[in-house]
Amino acid sequence: MIPVLSVEAMRNADAAAIAAGTPGSVLMRRAGEGIFAAAKWAPPVAVVCGSGNNAGDGYVLALLLHEHQIDCKLFLLSEKWSADGKYYYEQCVAAGIPAEVLGDAPDFSGYQTVADCIFGTGFAGEPRGKAKAAIEAIDRSGAYVVSADINSGLAGNSGLGKTAVHSDLTVSIGYYQPGHFLNMAKDVMRAKTNIDIGIAADTYTCALAQKEEIRLAFPQRRHFSNKSDYGYIGLVGGSAKYCGAVRLAAMANAAMRGGTGVVKLAVPASLCPALRPELLESTLFPLSDKDGEIVFDENEAAAFARGLKAIAFGMGIGRESGAAALLRWLLTHYTGTLLIDADGLTLLAAEDAALLRNTAAKVILTPHNMEFSRLSGHSIEEILADPIPLAKAYAAEHRVTLLLKGPATVITDGVRTLLTDRGCPGMATAGSGDVLSGVIAALCGYNSDLLLAAAAGAYTAGLAGELAEEETGAISMTAGDTANHLAAAIRLITE
Repeated sequence: MIPVLSVEAMRNADAAAIAAGTPGSVLMRRAGEGIFAAAKWAPPVAVVCGSGNNAGDGYVLALLLHEHQIDCKLFLLSEKWSADGKYYYEQCVAAGIPAEVLGDAPDFSGYQTVADCIFGTGFAGEPRGKAKAAIEAIDRSGAYVVSADINSGLAGNSGLGKTAVHSDLTVSIGYYQPGHFLNMAKDVMRAKTNIDIGIAADTYTCALAQKEEIRLAFPQRRHFSNKSDYGYIGLVGGSAKYCGAVRLAAMANAAMRGGTGVVKLAVPASLCPALRPELLESTLFPLSDKDGEIVFDENEAAAFARGLKAIAFGMGIGRESGAAALLRWLLTHYTGTLLIDADGLTLLAAEDAALLRNTAAKVILTPHNMEFSRLSGHSIEEILADPIPLAKAYAAEHRVTLLLKGPATVITDGVRTLLTDRGCPGMATAGSGDVLSGVIAALCGYNSDLLLAAAAGAYTAGLAGELAEEETGAISMTAGDTANHLAAAIRLITE
C-alpha cells in the first residue's frame, strides 16, 4: 500500500523533520533534485514560480537545469519569496539564469518544457489574476508540462479546482495527498510519481491499495474444496422498471466468476420468466409481488436469507413500501454481511438512523456522492471538498464499511481507510454500480475482512472497466462490457 497524507498531516511531518534537525533549505534542495531526476527536460524550459516553497523547488530545479547546460528561464508571478526560496533564487541570479516577472498576458508557446511551480498542495480556492493567467498560458503552450508537488490550482485534500494546470507528469514530494487521486485529479494529471525527500510520518490519512494487497482477497483455491467453501450469497433487487440492474449484479458474481460458491437471486416473481433464460449459474428465488413491485412476506424473507453469508440489496429494487419493509427486516434479523446499494440506499436514508446503528448485520454501504448526501445530511459540495474525513466519520458513527464512489474510491470502516484509483470514463454509465455490488458481494462470500473485500471489489471492477474501454472506447461502453471483462481482470490481479 502507498501511504497518503492529508495536507495538514504532510505539513506536520515537514515541520517535525525540520524540528529534528533537517533544515528546510535541505528539504527544498532534495525536492528540486527529485523533480529534476523524475522528468526528461527538453530545452528551452520555462520554470514558472509563485511566491511560496513550491517556487523554491522551482529555483533549485532551475539551478540543476543550468548546471546540466539545459537552457531555462525563470518566470515569477511576483517578487516575493519564502526564506528558503529566496536563498535559492539569489543563487539563480548569481548563476546568471534569466528571470522576469510575468505580465498580465504570459505566453510560453516558445518553450518545449514548462515546470509548474506556482502553488503546492496547500492551495485552496480558485486562482485569480496573474496566477490564473499563468495557468491558462501553461495549458495553451503545447509544451510538455511537469507540475511540482501538485498541479497548480488543484486542492491537495480534495482534487478540486476549476482552473488547474494540466500536466504530463506530476511529481509529488514526500507523500501523496488525497488531491492526487480524488475528483479532478485524473483529468489533469496524465502521469504522476512520488519522490522521497527524507520526511517520516507517524500516521497516514489513508493508503492507496495496490495489486499486491488486492490479491489477498483472491486466495489460491485448493483441489480439496467445494462451492460451500466460497460462500452462498444472495442478491435482492429488480422491479418492473429496473430488471436489468440485478441481472448485471448476477453476471458479476456467477457468469463472470467473481468467485463465490453459489448465488441466489431474489426478484419479484413476475420478473422470473424474463430473467430465467439469462441466468445459468445463479438460482432464482421468486418474491411475492404486485405489478413487478415486492410485496413483503416475512416467511419468504427468512427462507431466502437462511444460510447466506452475504446479501446485496437494492439494485433496481425500487422505492415502494414492500422493498422498504424487506430492508428493515434484513437490518433487524439478518446477521451476515449486508451490502446496501442503489435504491436500497435511498430507502435507508428515509429510515431512523438507529436502525442502522443497532443492526446485527455487518453492513457495507456503497453510495455515490448524491446518495451519501442523503445518508449523511452533508451537501454534495461539502462531500466533494472533504470526502475522506466525512466518509470516515460516518462509518465510525454508524459502525459500517463505507465505499464512497468516485474517480478514486474511498473505502473506510471508520478506523482504516483505503483508496483505489482504478476505473475509466467509460464506466460513467447506467449499471456500473450494479456490477460493483455484484463483485463485492461475491468477495464477501469468502472474505471476512470487509474493508479488503470492498476495496478489492472496487479495484477489480475498475480494472475490468479499463480493459473494456480499451476494446470499445469510452463513449460506446456499457456496464455489461465491464462485467464481461471481470474474469480477465481477476486473472491479471492473481497472476
